[in-house]
Amino acid sequence: MRLSIGLVSLAALLALGAVLWFGSALISPNLPLITHAAFSLETISPNADGQDDIAIFEYGLSRNAVVSLYLEDERGQQYPFRQNERRAVGDYRVEFSGVVDGYMLPGENLASEVERRLLPNGRYTWKLTATDLAGQTSMETTGVLVIQDADLPLPDITTFSVSPDVFTPNQDGIRDRAQINVYLTQPAQLRVYLQNDDGLQIFIPARKEGRLPGEAGRHLFDYDGGVDLGADPPPDGVYQVIAEAQDAVGQRVRRTARLIIADGGDPQAEIAPQPIGVDVVFARAPFDPAYLSQASEPAALIPPPDDPQDLSFTAVNIPLGDLLVFKLTVENYGEVPIRTSGPPPGTVYEQGQVAATLGWFDESGAWRVGIDCDTATRDYPWRWAVGAPDMLDTVTDPETGQVYYYLPPGKQSVVWGAVRMTQLIEARNPQKCWAGLIHEDVEVSVRNSRVGARDIELVDPAGSSSRGG
Repeated sequence: MRLSIGLVSLAALLALGAVLWFGSALISPNLPLITHAAFSLETISPNADGQDDIAIFEYGLSRNAVVSLYLEDERGQQYPFRQNERRAVGDYRVEFSGVVDGYMLPGENLASEVERRLLPNGRYTWKLTATDLAGQTSMETTGVLVIQDADLPLPDITTFSVSPDVFTPNQDGIRDRAQINVYLTQPAQLRVYLQNDDGLQIFIPARKEGRLPGEAGRHLFDYDGGVDLGADPPPDGVYQVIAEAQDAVGQRVRRTARLIIADGGDPQAEIAPQPIGVDVVFARAPFDPAYLSQASEPAALIPPPDDPQDLSFTAVNIPLGDLLVFKLTVENYGEVPIRTSGPPPGTVYEQGQVAATLGWFDESGAWRVGIDCDTATRDYPWRWAVGAPDMLDTVTDPETGQVYYYLPPGKQSVVWGAVRMTQLIEARNPQKCWAGLIHEDVEVSVRNSRVGARDIELVDPAGSSSRGG
């Protein structure tokens, strides 16, 4: 009877498997779990001088296993180097510089958490243990290692402060920056970074002042969330600020503090372009002494211009001593509120006055509408808040009690005001006047600079208008 091809093939495969199994047993009988283990040196001097700083530890496994390597001093104190780590069958080699998992000496008081630390000088018994993944076979191999000339101090971080602990990176001038202060007792490479609950790490560069990288002493970190470079800051939330210092032999310490990021974002606003008519309305209004403003005595506010003729692009003729009135719309098209400061819309300036004259000084991070002219003695001398108080949100600082005003994201606000034109310079008549949206001590962006420029001609009632020399 003839056998089928399938049965013949199956018999051949079984015979081949048997041959391979018996061959493997002859060549590699039942090996110990740890096939070999040893340090390349019996004595090391881990002091970063380049001589015998490191020993190579080599070992082999005949099966997959969980391994641990620790050193035990003459008092029986154990120092882990590897703990319960899974390893596949094979040979391994690792550099050992005398640095093990962090520990504290008796009576020691350190400011930092010790993550990795150099062993003290002495004679140690090293022990490598392995347990196969079935948990049925364990093995231990031991030897001796001497450590000398290793008395290097830890790079302790004795000062670590983060201020403020609630950080609002949105360029409003209030808690826009987090200041991190670190003091290192020994030379070490220093890393400072944020980390959230998901493990996201954001590194913070040190300021290039005072200390060089790696030097002992005080190191300063100034964090703006990236907003100053036009980037979006990290998402709002609770972060750990982590400072890690590691010296030349691998000793590592760290300190942590909490930092909350809130109301973060890149502020975006503009003088809204109009689909029809001028972007900035300029008009003439007669002067009324009730509009005269002083810092100690606020004056009446002028109403916004509302004549349809004011929407044209034609030049504006103003009798000397009357008012140049403007009106425009500010839009916050970003995702964070923008802070503003007065005076309120409707305020009237004398031509020689500036906002500080009325008691409204520049504030870093505040947004204000400004009017400028060719004959002005400074950029945008006349400034107004980006909205009336009833159009803005108020926020009270819990520490100072100071009230701040914000135009919410996605909102528009109408701004208007006037300047009494009392100085006629014949060489610049007519002159150009225009509006700008100012982010104080930050920028006047190109899109918000010199908006709606118009010819303004002053007319002297005592004579005729002048058009230059």
